[in-house]
Amino acid sequence: MTATLRPAQKVADEFARAWLGRDVEKALGFLAEDVVCEAPNGRFEGVARYRDFLAPFASSLISGTVIDVLGNDTHAAAVYTTETPFAKDFRGIDYIAVKDGKITHVISVFDLSPVIRAGGNTEH
Repeated sequence: MTATLRPAQKVADEFARAWLGRDVEKALGFLAEDVVCEAPNGRFEGVARYRDFLAPFASSLISGTVIDVLGNDTHAAAVYTTETPFAKDFRGIDYIAVKDGKITHVISVFDLSPVIRAGGNTEH
């Protein structure tokens, strides 16, 4: 039996798979122009600032996998794991709000300690 994805769940799934596949431009296409992202390393407003936040991380990925995406018509949570040069099993979750088919708000939750231990830059 195949489950049908709800609208926000579908957007979140496609968004996560795009950036985990290192296709930042495709991922940015899912965002509203005035998107707001809250992350452990700051608050990013607008697509250009979100690009500054996402592109360095996405381009460093060795691999990425969506574990699951839970959601409904307006909100979804994408759970993922990545392999990066600084961490083999770097996990995170994006809680996403969707309006009119576009992501308007992202709360990105991940542990910055592997980046800090590796001497990475946590400010964008």
